[in-house]
Amino acid sequence: MYDDIIESEESDICDWQLPLAFMKKRHLEKIEGNTTTETQTWRMKERMKTVSVALVLCLNVGVDPPDVIKTSPCARLECWIDPLATSAQKALEAIGTSLQKQYERWQPRARYKQSLDPTVDEVKKLCTSLRRNSKEERVLFHYNGHGVPKPTTNGEIWVFNKNFTQYIPLSIYDLQTWMGSPSIFVYDCSNAGLILDSFEEFAKQKEQERVIALNHGSTSGRTSVTVPPPAKNCIQLAACGRDELLPMNPELPADLFTSCLSTPIKIALRWFCYHKSKSLVPGVTVELVDKIPGRLNDRRTPLGELNWIFTAITDTIAWNVLPRELFQKLFRQDLLVASLFRNFLLAERIMRSYNCTPISSPQLPPTYQHPMWQAWDLAVDISLSQLPELIEGAEYKHSPFFAEQLTAFQVWLTIGCEGRQPPEQLPIVLQVLLSQVHRLRALDLLGRFLDLGPWAVSLALSVGIFPYVLKLLQSSARELRHLLVFIWAKILAVDRACKADLVKDTGHKYFLSVLADPYMPAQHRTMAAFVLAMIAEDYKPGQEAALQCNVIAICLEQLNDQHPLLRQWLAVCLGRVWTKYDAARWCGVRSGAHENLYRLLTDPVPEVRAAAVYALGTFIGSRGEKTDHGTNIDHNVGMTLISVAQDGSPIVRKELVVALYQLIIKFESQFASVARHAMEEESQLSPTGVATTPESPTTNKRRLSLATPPRRAAENLPRSASGNNLQQLNVPSRLLNSAISTGSGDSGTLPSASPKLPRIPSSSSLTGNVGGHSNIYVQIWAVMLQLASDPYPGVKQNAQALVNEINLKATMTMKQLPNRIKEERRRTSSELSNTTSVSSLEESFSSDQSDGTPQNGESPPTLLPARPIIPGGGAANTYHSYQFPRTRKLFAKGPEMTVEEVSDVTRDKVPVNTQFTEWCSRYFAQSVMKPPVEMDPYSPIHQAREWRFVRNRRVREEAKTQALKTASRPLNDQIFVNKNQGVPVAVKFHPFVPNVVVADREGVCVWNWENGERLNYFTNGNEKGSNITSMGFMNSHDITLLYTGTDSGSVRIWKHYLCEDNNPVQIVTAWQALTEMLQSTRGSGMVLDWEQESGILLASGDVRVIRVWDTQKELCLQDIPTGADSCVTSLACDSMGRSLLIAGCGDGSLRLYDRRLAPTESRVMTLREHTSWVTNVYLQRGSGGDGKIISASVAGDIRFWDPRFTESVKLINSFPELTALAVHTETNVFACGYSGTNSQQLISVYSTAGDALSHIKYYDGFIGQRIGPVSCLAFHPHRHHLAAGSRDSFLSIYSTDKKR
Repeated sequence: MYDDIIESEESDICDWQLPLAFMKKRHLEKIEGNTTTETQTWRMKERMKTVSVALVLCLNVGVDPPDVIKTSPCARLECWIDPLATSAQKALEAIGTSLQKQYERWQPRARYKQSLDPTVDEVKKLCTSLRRNSKEERVLFHYNGHGVPKPTTNGEIWVFNKNFTQYIPLSIYDLQTWMGSPSIFVYDCSNAGLILDSFEEFAKQKEQERVIALNHGSTSGRTSVTVPPPAKNCIQLAACGRDELLPMNPELPADLFTSCLSTPIKIALRWFCYHKSKSLVPGVTVELVDKIPGRLNDRRTPLGELNWIFTAITDTIAWNVLPRELFQKLFRQDLLVASLFRNFLLAERIMRSYNCTPISSPQLPPTYQHPMWQAWDLAVDISLSQLPELIEGAEYKHSPFFAEQLTAFQVWLTIGCEGRQPPEQLPIVLQVLLSQVHRLRALDLLGRFLDLGPWAVSLALSVGIFPYVLKLLQSSARELRHLLVFIWAKILAVDRACKADLVKDTGHKYFLSVLADPYMPAQHRTMAAFVLAMIAEDYKPGQEAALQCNVIAICLEQLNDQHPLLRQWLAVCLGRVWTKYDAARWCGVRSGAHENLYRLLTDPVPEVRAAAVYALGTFIGSRGEKTDHGTNIDHNVGMTLISVAQDGSPIVRKELVVALYQLIIKFESQFASVARHAMEEESQLSPTGVATTPESPTTNKRRLSLATPPRRAAENLPRSASGNNLQQLNVPSRLLNSAISTGSGDSGTLPSASPKLPRIPSSSSLTGNVGGHSNIYVQIWAVMLQLASDPYPGVKQNAQALVNEINLKATMTMKQLPNRIKEERRRTSSELSNTTSVSSLEESFSSDQSDGTPQNGESPPTLLPARPIIPGGGAANTYHSYQFPRTRKLFAKGPEMTVEEVSDVTRDKVPVNTQFTEWCSRYFAQSVMKPPVEMDPYSPIHQAREWRFVRNRRVREEAKTQALKTASRPLNDQIFVNKNQGVPVAVKFHPFVPNVVVADREGVCVWNWENGERLNYFTNGNEKGSNITSMGFMNSHDITLLYTGTDSGSVRIWKHYLCEDNNPVQIVTAWQALTEMLQSTRGSGMVLDWEQESGILLASGDVRVIRVWDTQKELCLQDIPTGADSCVTSLACDSMGRSLLIAGCGDGSLRLYDRRLAPTESRVMTLREHTSWVTNVYLQRGSGGDGKIISASVAGDIRFWDPRFTESVKLINSFPELTALAVHTETNVFACGYSGTNSQQLISVYSTAGDALSHIKYYDGFIGQRIGPVSCLAFHPHRHHLAAGSRDSFLSIYSTDKKR
């Protein structure tokens, strides 16, 4: 009992520790960029500046207005000046000067004009002149009406006549006209709300007049119609409501509203003394408050710190209360407007305490009771409590306000998410960045906030963080580097337009210094590389700035770094720097950038390989002037890239399609010529549209590989003049021979035995020999055709679109050639001398679309009709016209379309954008600090996984109980039978759910064997003529994937094969696992064996190698030669020791390999006791039975082997025509299926000791069960169930338990 518990716990631990295959983000997400549209909402479309200020003071010092009865004593101070302390005129001028100085503190560069006790004409002259000089900028109109009557309900304010004997009304309508827009109005007078009401009515009236005037002008045709100026975009601040009087408390200034707007700290401290100090800070008087030391603009002093705190608090209140758009307009568009509205919030708080309600347009929600005002009171309390000691010379203790607010922000971060209320302290964090004391902590918390996602970045940008972090790039503090790099990576991942600001302020140099610093951690250098890549993306100034700072050399130095994400972004950065930028490309050539990038093509991380292909694709995509040297480099890169065609990752192959297209479009005429000759030969060889060759019949689709050419073909393969590191590829002999002809040329790059080849004219940007370069085009085109038949739909569709473009041009070229020949004949017949022959026209037409013209009497290259063999696929079945029927609409624009028009049309459709680099950028837009969701024990993903592991343990326990109860029962009770869609070729039980999956040649069917229900059927998407030969489960202990293999060599991985939760079946990945499938009259197709523990997939079959694939790297690790002249029929491996590999072969031999040895030396033993086709081979995990290896052949002999000996240790002779063998993984039982005559159509079940346990036979009669010839068998991994597929398409399941 104790042992059972220990074993159960070990199985649970094993489930948690087992690696998962194909569950990375590249498999689960769609490869596309960020689809959010939140960018740039924070940036103002137009920034404004208040350039002119009109200060209109109607005080009439010494004379009270007739409609206002003032108290005695009464508030008298105007701009903190007592007007009665001196003569009226001097007091008026002093007040005007003081008000101007107060405004200059907020906007020192504006033009100020005072109008003291003015007339209507003076106001008109002032307003019109300021509007004329300000043009489209904002003008401020400040009106103090303390010495005139209250505004009227007719929309009038009051001024004076020249002699000050009368009050003269001034219409708000006229004021609107003179001021224009944009403007801001400040009304400091009683009943000021009336002005706002009248202003709104006049604005509507004026807009109606504008519409009428514009319509009248358009109908009458007059151009001199007077159109009233618009009254929109005007901001108004009023001291009180329409029925309210200004406070007259003698403790307060008469212009309390103006004091709040222009001197907020002074009035706030005084108001605090009047209302709060008695209980909070006794002994602090107004006289002491006026002596508080410091300057407003010095944050290190008490007064400056209070001003800093006040700015932070009012900004925070506004940001938390106002709509985002209104906040941007009022608090971020104009510095003066922002200051006025911050101070307006204080005015609302103070004046409401005196029963006076300031109002504004646009209207703001009430803010006077916001909780942040309590934080302001505390800050003032702490500061004023030190005032007596400060006056005596004591040292000032700074306020803990900002530290406490950062702590509150930090607390929010522990529980914050997108669905919660945004942190109200965010504007305070912005203000803290100004402080060197708190800057490090503030940047750290800001980075953690931005890491929450794009929504957090948008919030931070909307609050105004951008100019602050941009300014900080000028800091040389090393401790800030990693924080600033992280913050900028987050910003650029969400809003790419910020790169213009970076380049403008030379901020890119900061990130170049971080990237070049070898002492910086790799993750921070990765973010610096990302920022530089974003700066260079589709932005020529960014590319130029990066190139000038030697970014290419800096990236190349670190290209071999151990951090994969850094390698990935270095490659992307290089690719973006030289995209369509020839100067950067040649800088890369001089630095050997392309040769350094070659090493990344075999990187263990697929994203790095894809980034390298992307960089090389943009490297050869330059459209600069063609040179011989540049052409050789392009050929070199192209020939190196085609080795990537066999990569196991679709993201790499998708990038390869685009990269090769860059080269194809660069040498379009040459590739069009290759495509044209191929189509001509195809039409000659196969009138029906399916090309056939004696070497590769269409009935047997076996593929030839360019990556591993036959040795005899490689000996005669010509080399390219572009370098020695080009891979030799297998080219059809007739195409190779057609390229070899006599003529002048240099054969220095060819083997000495090779004949000389004619040169290609320099005008076509080709150097070297025709054969070498022509073969380059043929081989690259062949790879593109291979990609056009790729098993992964995304790769296939992209490649087909690009191949179709070239084929379209080639087809149009062929269509126009006869017309060109006829035209040439007519022209030459009318001339005295024939200077151009028709034959020369035919010969050169394939190159007449090139960029240059032939020189030195050399002829353009031509190719005889020849058809290239496609790497990884036979010439008969993978050619483009076979994949793309020639009945497609090639002439959609009509038969008279020219080649040039075809080029114009196709340019609009390509190139294909894989969005790989945009998808990579999403990594930085998402959280990188937060641990994965599956690691959170409370997340639904983790809990679902835990439930699956509990289920697995329960199934294992139930299976053990069943095995003990039914050990002596025969396994012949049929519990399930149903007819499948097609003849089963492979059947598998799911280990933990009651599902059985059966594959036929075309698709996969899923059954529930408990209730007999068919759950799903889907087609595999095979290539035409290919069939499924292998099938199995991956990650069966967790989220199960299904893999299928076909006899064409392709492997496909599927998810949602049950269509649960309305999720359709989706292909996760697919690749060409085998590329050199051989022809045979009887083949095994492709045989696969999966190791969950190591993530290794073994592939073999109708080939001479066993290919080992690492599914984590999605790379081929090694090719182990089988050493046999027959196909591999079955594979088995030691998943525990992970070194022993057994292959059963068609010649009856068993071959044992040690994967730890070199591939050529890995075969350690060959067992030859079987004399016929090995049906299956099985390697036992435990030590049960007489041997660890079980094998069976078609002849019916079942042998047991010990790997230590060369002879079998046991033999069981069963019936001949044995077609299937299955061994139970948990019990010492195996089953054999046969396909003989009716009497021999049976299934035998044996123990490993050799005892026959049961026979399931063909029975005649009405009630007898009938089984057809057995095609496949499979035991349940845990339960005592056996599934059998027969050639009559029936699927049966047998058990020792009768079906209840």
